[in-house]
Amino acid sequence: MSTLTHAVHDSTTMLRRNLKHAIRYPSVGLGSAMMPILMLLLFVYAFGDSIGAGMGGGRGTYVNYLTPGIIIMGVAAGSMSTSIAVCSDMTEGIINRFRTMDITRSSFMTGHVIGSVVQTMVCMVPVVGVALAVGFRSGATPLEWLAAAGLLTAIAFAVTWLSVALGLISKTVESASNKPLLIQFLPFLGSAFVPADSMSPGLRWFAEYQPFTPMTETLRGLLSGSEIGDNGWISLAWCVGIALTGYVWSRSLFNGTTKR
Repeated sequence: MSTLTHAVHDSTTMLRRNLKHAIRYPSVGLGSAMMPILMLLLFVYAFGDSIGAGMGGGRGTYVNYLTPGIIIMGVAAGSMSTSIAVCSDMTEGIINRFRTMDITRSSFMTGHVIGSVVQTMVCMVPVVGVALAVGFRSGATPLEWLAAAGLLTAIAFAVTWLSVALGLISKTVESASNKPLLIQFLPFLGSAFVPADSMSPGLRWFAEYQPFTPMTETLRGLLSGSEIGDNGWISLAWCVGIALTGYVWSRSLFNGTTKR
């Protein structure tokens, strides 16, 4: 068996392990879906009329604007479970058993990442379903929906690698659950809920140059069937940069930990 084949086989085994954990403890996945759903309902029914009126429309206009931002926030929220799971494996002793087995070192992290991406994408299905139920309407073609799914997968992949690193530097599960909160709520400081043009100058500058704003605008353009401009390639560049940073950081941390 070649090295690559061995690595793929080990990663598949770790992926199967993490998916079984997700099925066994569905509350973790449901929690990732419930938070964006509750935020969607809150903003639509509590603020939708007033914010929609300020945008030159009504509640329906705001639902169409808000939904892409909520989906992005849900994808970011899915990273929290990865950080907790990695920290749990590192602190509860299972990693010591893995060290004694003939498995590829990277398969431990790869299994967590791919499993989390699958779980996050599944959790976004009910979020989209609730959005459609409260009035979201998309003018996207099937190809644009496919591109939107690809973008969300890329975001989930990038953010999850960063979350793996946060789990590895955490000493306790409690601290691992807190560290990804910045990632989860960073869309709040972008264009997820209101246009960046409506913000104060300082906050507007931050919103325009943080990663989740072009991601949100790209998804919004894909789902509405409108132009996305430069936001598409900027989003992909951010995804590549975040994923590489998370991967290199995670590998360095994991190798250092397993050598001790």
